[in-house]
This record gives sequence, structure tokens and C-alpha cells, in this order.
Amino acid sequence: MTLFVLAYLAGVLTIVSPCILPVLPFVFARTDKPFVQNGLPMLAGMALTFALVASLAAVAGGWAVEANRWGRIAAMALLALFGLTLLLPGLSARLTRPLVDLGAKLSLSAEQGKRGGVWSSLLLGVATGLLWAPCAGPVLGLILTGAALQGANAQTSLLLAAYAAGAATSLALALLIGGRVFAAMKRSLGIGEWIRRGLGAAVLAAVVAIALGLDTGFLTNVSLAGTTKLEQGLLDRFNVASGSGAPQNGETTVAMQPQALSTEALPVEGTFPSLGGAIEWLNSPPLTPQALKGKVVLVDFWTYSCINCLRALPYVRAWADKYKDQGLVVIGVHTPEFAFEKNVDNVRKAAADLGVTYPVAIDNNYTVWRAFNNQYWPAHYFIDAEGRIRHHHFGEGEYDQSERVIQQLLAEANGKPMSGDLVSVKATGAEAASDWNEVASPETYVGYSRAENFISPGGAVSDEAHAYSVGNPALNEWGLSGNWTVGKEQAVLNEAGGGIVYRFHARDLHLVLGPAADGKPVRFRVTIDGKAPGNDHGMDTDAEGQGTVTGQRLYQLIRQGGAIRDRTFEIRFLDPGVSAYAFTFG
Repeated sequence: MTLFVLAYLAGVLTIVSPCILPVLPFVFARTDKPFVQNGLPMLAGMALTFALVASLAAVAGGWAVEANRWGRIAAMALLALFGLTLLLPGLSARLTRPLVDLGAKLSLSAEQGKRGGVWSSLLLGVATGLLWAPCAGPVLGLILTGAALQGANAQTSLLLAAYAAGAATSLALALLIGGRVFAAMKRSLGIGEWIRRGLGAAVLAAVVAIALGLDTGFLTNVSLAGTTKLEQGLLDRFNVASGSGAPQNGETTVAMQPQALSTEALPVEGTFPSLGGAIEWLNSPPLTPQALKGKVVLVDFWTYSCINCLRALPYVRAWADKYKDQGLVVIGVHTPEFAFEKNVDNVRKAAADLGVTYPVAIDNNYTVWRAFNNQYWPAHYFIDAEGRIRHHHFGEGEYDQSERVIQQLLAEANGKPMSGDLVSVKATGAEAASDWNEVASPETYVGYSRAENFISPGGAVSDEAHAYSVGNPALNEWGLSGNWTVGKEQAVLNEAGGGIVYRFHARDLHLVLGPAADGKPVRFRVTIDGKAPGNDHGMDTDAEGQGTVTGQRLYQLIRQGGAIRDRTFEIRFLDPGVSAYAFTFG
């Protein structure tokens, strides 16, 4: 119930946000008509359409976003027509009748208050809902994050409807008040026709603003500065964590807190959930719990740019190889963190490069993730021959104990004891175990949705090209230099010569990078405390600090061999177009 209240109140607050401005002309254009027959249907159509589209965009993947793009184009055409009927009704009727007679009739009937006004107002509300891009403050972010992880359900849609209802409530008040003001002006000044034309011009201006992307760009960014504190205050007052339900990385959760385990008694934690939500399978035809009965199964949730997953991978590969002839089936469930990890070709190449030969389920829609009620990368679920989950482990570490669980489940399935010998793993490169005693720097995202400790003057400018500079960061602070466009997930370099500076404390420094949009490689050079890394270079750089971004993946840039202390890392790109996603340390 608390979340519904928060969602509604956050929606009410959008009335004070600049990002609601493009919607206001469509609302005020109904001020001189009966509210119940005109204003209310429009607001209802707007709210319900927004809730539906937002639900689909959050849970249904790219096809819903693409469908809404075409819906926005159709909506802009309809609302532009509506604006013309207000501004020049006679001319509009003559010019548009051959092609859009139906739309003209609906718009004109709404304007003239005919019998069909309710339905035409509802239609205009639907069109407005397709265009409405409300301010994505903490409350809406909380709802959409939960939607992406928990899938399509009644609570998600109702929360979005509550948010939209809050916005509709404040707009309704503005509509009622504005209607009285406009009516008084018309009676006292006799300027009804000019008001009508002015509203038509405002509607057309709003359509132009939306077509230029101002509703999702500049106005939204301005809005965040004004409403985020208000929404965050609501969250704090109700003690709701804005990150609740978000996927977690093992490095920041339980990787350094090993689980105690007695293999003498493995409880039944649940039944083997469906794997049916995978959109594709690598190295295997689709597998089902029913077909795997009689086998011991290890399900490994991973994603190929996750450093914690990479460090656990040598053990998973070794277990798959050692125990495959004794009844163990390892299934990697690849659930992406970044958008580029949804590209199946990228996953296929990464799996081949990493030596992953066991079955991999492509879980782009988080369906399998939700079926297991999972929240971590990496996460290991151990399933016995009867299809029961008997153990789980989140994050890195405790590999010996995990292997003993496998041995115990195989012994149960085969009816005979297993050898207690454990695999011997000698991991290298990014797969080598972290030096946890020396890690004092957290995983750090570059995109504005989760960025922290960013110190470039003026902060990040969202979704716009901007020239950045950076001074001398303190420990765990970082900044950009050069001309970048900072997006939700990543920052893209617009001009050669730009870079990133980070003050860190760890043996290893990794950075998730991608090449230019056209796939052209991007050359770079790294320094540590202003000098070439020498023997402290990572597997993706040489002693001079030189390297090349050739694909979308995690790059190991620094691996120190001596005493660990606070160091200043800098990477400078010699070509434009690189995308930077996240720093990780080990």
C-alpha cells in the first residue's frame, strides 16, 4: 500500500516539473468544454495509455519500444491535426478531408462538443498518453526497475496507473481552474476566438517540441533538478529504498561473506523452476526440468562482462568437465546487465572465447531469473536428481564447499560414494581470483542512472554532448575529460583525445568498454600516476599502456605486482566513438 501512495504522490508532483509542459496545451485546449464529457475522458485516456505503454516498455523488450515509436508518430499526426482545427478550422477541414476525414471529424466533434465528444476526447487522451514522457524521478525509477525484474503483473501496472492517476489529478485541477479563468476572460473581453487560436498554436508548438525530443531530453533533465529531492524525501519518509529489487553483483553483496555449510544435511529449498523463458540456447537444444530428471544440475546465472562471473567461471568449467560423465549437467543462464549483452552474437562469441561449452540459456527478458527469484551475479543453484533445489551460493568464493555439494548430490543420485578429490584451478587474466584484502574501491558505473562520486565540474549532462574536465580526484572519485555524451548506461566519446580519470585502491582495475557504433576499433593508452604501467599492465594493455577496444566486453587494464596503494588511473582514447560502461576492481 505504501508504494501505491508514493506512486500517486509522485505523479501529483509532475505538475511542477518542466517536463510536463508539452502535455499542458492538449489539456488546456479542453478548458471551455464540460469537464465530465471532455476533460475527464482525455485525462483517463492519457493515464491508462501511459500505464500500458510503460508496463510494456519495462517488461517486453525492444519490440514494445519500437511499437511505441510508431505510435508516437501517429499520435503526433493526430494531435497536429487537432491543433490545426483549433487554429484554422476552415482551412484544416478543406486541406485534410481527403486523407484524414475520420480524424478531422473526431477532432472537430470534440471541439464543437457534439455527441461524440466523449469518445474523441478519449482518443485524444490516448494520443497524449503515447507522447507523455514523465519525469523519471526516484519513485518512477523504483517502479520501472521492479517491473523489469518481476515481469508483467498486476502490481506493476497498478503502480504505474497510480503514478499516472496522480499526474492526471493535478492536471484535472489545473483544467478546472483554467476553465473558469478562460471562461471569465471570454465573457469580459470577448476574445474567445483568439484564445482558441492561441491554444491551437500552443498545441502545434508542443507537437514540434515532442518531435524534436525536448520532452525526453532538456525538459526532463531540468525537471529532475526540481523534483528528485521532493520524491526522494517521500521515499525517505516512508522508508522505501529506491534501489529495492535491483539486481546485485556478488562483489558488493556476499562475495566477501562466505556461507557456512555442512554437507551432511542439504535441505530442500524448492523445486526446479521452468527454463522456458529463454529466448535461445547455445551449445544445446532447449532443456527442461522434466527432461533433466535423474541428472544433478548446476544452474549458473552469469553475464559475460561481469568480473565476478568471470572469476567464478574457471571453477564452473572445471566442474562441468570433471563430472559430466557422472551425471552432472551445468546450465549457464546468461541474464544481461547492459543492453549490448542482449545481443546473442556477442554472447555467442564471448562464450566461445571463454571456453564455455556447456548449455547456455539466453535470458534476455529475465524470465528464468524471476522464476528462480534470483538477485545476484553470479548465483549458483544446485539441483538434485529429483528436481529439487538443495543448495545455493551467491557471489564468488567457497568453491571447495560448492564442489562437495555436487559430489554429495551425485552420490545420492548414483547410489555410491564419490571421491573427495577437488578440482585444481589456475586462473589467469581477468579470471584470476581477486585480492580481497586490498580491494578498497567499489564497482562504479559511468552512465548517469547509477553513477556515483563523479567530480567533473558541473556534473553529468544527460544525453547531450558536453565538454568535460577533471582535476585531482580523491580516493574512489572519477571524472571525464573531453567531449562526451553521458547516457543512462554508458558514456560515448564524441571526439578523439578524451579520457577518464579514477583514483583507486586495488590490485586490478577493469573497465567495460565497447568500440564505435560502426564497429571501428578504438585505440587507447593508459597511465598510472602519470606514467606507463610497465609491469603493472593488465592483460588488455602492454607495458606502454597501449591497447585497442575491439568488442563490447570487460577489459583488464591494470594488474599490479607490487605493494598496493592509492593510485591515479587515466585512460585516454586516441579515436572517437568508444562507449564506457563500468569500472570493477579485484
